[in-house]
Amino acid sequence: MPLMKTIVQISSFNKRIVPWVTGALLLLLMLFQSHAHASMFSGEALDTVADVMAWVVLVIAPVVGIAVFLMVHILPEKIAEKKKHPQTDAIKTLCLLSLAFGGMLWPLAWLWAYSKPVMYKLAYGTDKLEHDHDEAGGRAEGAPDAEELKRLRKQVAELETRLTGKPGSGGGKA
Repeated sequence: MPLMKTIVQISSFNKRIVPWVTGALLLLLMLFQSHAHASMFSGEALDTVADVMAWVVLVIAPVVGIAVFLMVHILPEKIAEKKKHPQTDAIKTLCLLSLAFGGMLWPLAWLWAYSKPVMYKLAYGTDKLEHDHDEAGGRAEGAPDAEELKRLRKQVAELETRLTGKPGSGGGKA
């Protein structure tokens, strides 16, 4: 018990002394204060630094901010093209709408670019679309059809030859 009594006495002594010591330290700091300097520059150097900071804040930062904003907003479009998403044009449109609405639709475009189009796969049999194809799955205008058709007919004739063991018609009816 004497040890407990000693600890309680020291604790009560600390409660009385700590406010006095703290007050004395604050008084000493207030009496021996030094001058505060707002900047490490002075004169012309201070003006030059202020001019450079003004240009950065008023001109360069907004231009960089707008450029980054636009680059982030076309990310879903680039992802959709890379993944050969069949609804890339709709994702591009949503990205443009997102720019008009202050970026509120951008997360939807991001999610859409990463999603697999289930109903599209049921309708067309694939969930990827080559970018030289149109929406119906056919070749886009201007794509070489005749050469591909000749190549496919030749390939079918070769497969018929292998299958039956006799020569095929060589590009007749396929």
